[in-house]
Amino acid sequence: MGELTKTLELKLVDPNLHKRQKLRETRDAYRRALQAAFDTGCDTQSATNDVVVEYDLSGYAKNALKKYVPQLCGNSYDANEIHDDHPVRFTNEGLQLDHQPQNAIEWYAKVPHHEDYHFWIPARANPDQRDWLEALYADDAEMGESRLFERDGTWYLHITATRDVEDESEASADKRTPVGVDIGEASLVTVCHRDGSGSPVRPRLWAADGKAVRRLRKTYFTATRRLQKRGSERIADSFGDALWDQIDDVFHRVTSEVVDYAESVDNPVLVLEDLRYIRENMDYGEYMNRRLHGWGFAKLHAQIRYKATEKGIPVETVNPRNTSKACHACGEHGYRPRQATFRCSNDGCWVGEYQADVNGAINIADRYRSGESHRQSDWASRQKAGADDSATDGASLTGPQDSQADAETQQTTLGTYAS
Repeated sequence: MGELTKTLELKLVDPNLHKRQKLRETRDAYRRALQAAFDTGCDTQSATNDVVVEYDLSGYAKNALKKYVPQLCGNSYDANEIHDDHPVRFTNEGLQLDHQPQNAIEWYAKVPHHEDYHFWIPARANPDQRDWLEALYADDAEMGESRLFERDGTWYLHITATRDVEDESEASADKRTPVGVDIGEASLVTVCHRDGSGSPVRPRLWAADGKAVRRLRKTYFTATRRLQKRGSERIADSFGDALWDQIDDVFHRVTSEVVDYAESVDNPVLVLEDLRYIRENMDYGEYMNRRLHGWGFAKLHAQIRYKATEKGIPVETVNPRNTSKACHACGEHGYRPRQATFRCSNDGCWVGEYQADVNGAINIADRYRSGESHRQSDWASRQKAGADDSATDGASLTGPQDSQADAETQQTTLGTYAS
């Protein structure tokens, strides 16, 4: 027998206006306390306590901060900054579950608000994790830290649980953990993987960087077109080079952080979409084709590949067909009511709506897990043989290409789902 720890996911179901307000108050107070303790440089639990004690939070959230902030301030993570999307952490006794199997929604979670107030919210669970939740409810599994966060207007709880399991065989322990990498326009890059129980965990999105690159590209095309019309070709070239340098800086930082993310996963393999199929499948009309073909897919792929190789992390590619259209939970096709939202068409699926880029990243990882992959070495052999690979075509449209590997790994900034 051995111990196994899993992350269980619960989606809070339609909190009323009052409870939504309390959830936001808890989140905002937690983030203010976290930022204040981080700015103060609290590297001990005692120092953190002196800062967070003044905030209107439950003791479970304050105690979680007392454990977490010293890690941020040098003991483990040594972060240079923190994002404003951190989940609310509660220590192991903070969250309580209730199970009512006779109800349409079986699970209920008691969320701490502050010292003297908590509230119950119905929650929909991943059905693949039912045995783990029932073990947790029956005290046959031990609850660890829990995290509360909001994603696209929906609130979620991630709960760590530990239970005794039969020892895994040596062969199964050697299996790699596929980390799906979804590259797009809205979120520049999105990564996610599943834990041993199949639950998607620690998704990370570089949405702000996607917005920054879109702004720089728009500035580039608008300004250079105007300068060229005026006959200022030399100025246009110089201005364009300066903007592409800024985009390159973003690409290098983000791809370094993607590889850092993979390093934090046990036995990882980074799974990318095969660029040949991406270009073949692009047919969205002249305007969108021009935008997407000029997007930095090839450059981001290349940077992730060589940086991962430097760290000894394997890279695989898969056919991206329908990875953005299929639901990662049930496999049914769905649609996007908004750019960042995927809606499953299966009314019986527990997911309902999900972050679209995270859904795509999970599907990319799952495609590798199912056995389909094209090894990185295959790419190299095709290119050495002079094969006509469309990725090379695409790379030429993204601006100046890399001439050497990035020698400096950027410091990660620990965001929403950082451990």
